[in-house]
Amino acid sequence: MTDEEQKELGKTLWRIADDLRGAMNADDFRDYMLSFLFLRYLSDNYELAAQKELGRDYPQVPEGETRSPLAIWYAQNPDDVDEFEKQMRRKVHYVIKPDYLWTSIAELARTQDGELLHTLQKGFKYIENESFSSTFGGLFSEINLDSEKLGKDYPARNEKLCTIITKIAEGIAEFSTDSDVLGDAYEYLIGQFAAGSGKKAGEFYTPQQISTILSEIVTLDGQDPTTGKKPKLSRVLDFACGSGSLLLNVRGQMGPHGIGKIFGQEKNITTYNLARMNMLLHGVKDSEFEIHHGDSLLNDWDMLAEENPAKKVTFDAVVANPPFSYRWDPTDALGEDFRFKNYGLAPKSAADFAFLLHGFHFLGKDGTMAIILPHGVLFRGGAEAKIRTKLLKDGHIDTVIGLPANLFFSTGIPVCILMLKRCKKPDDVLFINASEHFEKGKRQNRLLPEHIHKIVDTYQHRKEEDRYSRRVSMDEIEKNDFNLNISRYVSTAEPEEQIDLATVHKEMEALEKAAKSASSKHNEYLAELNLPKLP
Repeated sequence: MTDEEQKELGKTLWRIADDLRGAMNADDFRDYMLSFLFLRYLSDNYELAAQKELGRDYPQVPEGETRSPLAIWYAQNPDDVDEFEKQMRRKVHYVIKPDYLWTSIAELARTQDGELLHTLQKGFKYIENESFSSTFGGLFSEINLDSEKLGKDYPARNEKLCTIITKIAEGIAEFSTDSDVLGDAYEYLIGQFAAGSGKKAGEFYTPQQISTILSEIVTLDGQDPTTGKKPKLSRVLDFACGSGSLLLNVRGQMGPHGIGKIFGQEKNITTYNLARMNMLLHGVKDSEFEIHHGDSLLNDWDMLAEENPAKKVTFDAVVANPPFSYRWDPTDALGEDFRFKNYGLAPKSAADFAFLLHGFHFLGKDGTMAIILPHGVLFRGGAEAKIRTKLLKDGHIDTVIGLPANLFFSTGIPVCILMLKRCKKPDDVLFINASEHFEKGKRQNRLLPEHIHKIVDTYQHRKEEDRYSRRVSMDEIEKNDFNLNISRYVSTAEPEEQIDLATVHKEMEALEKAAKSASSKHNEYLAELNLPKLP
């Protein structure tokens, strides 16, 4: 399937979602729509693996038969089911009973079967608790099939679900797509739902063009300048991963074999479930990712709770788009937390530096961190100034990138990207002011490929360009009291044109002389007509 066809599939599914949700809130309908797409993916993947496993024993579906091939095989081989499922757990790491496969669910929907809702409920519970619990546990916990938002009673809800699932099945069937393409359609839908969610979108979605900047930058270090080959990243962390799009973008830059494992953490349960679905939908195996549901500021992930430096888990790359200026309530105990005690606590009014220090603590010796933050972190005083100053003095802030305003669904403010390293080589900070390089849109501004390339290329080669980028020495930054306000160092203002006063004076004299000559000539004409002269 071409890129254009993939995009068209996404648009088709979005039209279905927009038509069917009716009065339902877009955020609520998103969870149903994306869960059904995920079930379709799991089912297709499982049935393909089953066909390969059973080989010639995989049954052909007779004409008029509505059951799936796997349902037929189960009915014909009841004594072999247990052994088959054990083998499937080894091969694809999960099992789905034939009754809960998408083909079976779609057939129930097509025939308006009154048991569809009950079957879905049992299917979701089975997948969560029996398929492969470490990956799927609680995955559908936020999908309420008994919600009155679907309908006032069971028949109404069942009918609504029949309509939704039938339309999805028909929409996908038009494209004759295979399962791996659904990942792109899923990502497209997340973006569309984000656009309709306004401020709520910040909880789960980073626009793709911004994800691309971060992911390209953190994969550049150590790249072979001749071949362009990038070194493998063993571990990548996003501690505020939302729906996982940023982690997937990094993986896309490196290729499926360029990363050992990706790790994410997400506080919101619904978004945490979205992230796990998103990983699997993009072909990331359950052994290749780990997403934790918890609060990064409290550091409640056991894997990261080790204080002993010799046992500390570190990452080759850290990327994050945490909530901007998030209000938090740091306890006295957090002041002694191993992540903060060397730098101090961020103020209650804005946890921006708390998020930054959390991620930076787990950055490996040769790693790179890219984090999206509001501009206030660059110049605010008080506790934030102390943290910023120490990070600069310790040589950890490598680059400051200013982005245009109105790129996010959740806020119109301009944001910046801070690049941090443990072992920074140049004794300066690169400032990139990309605030005026964008394409204006009706609702959001957009970064085009050339804008992204210019940022990444400037960062990679530490280029300097008038009114765009500049390498600033630590001495100059210190003279500015460690204020990193980008416009102090790279102004986008057009220089005022120099005025030559002598030349201007001559021009004015010539104009005055010409005016007098014209006035004299005009009065001559007036005199001939016996009209009074002009003063």
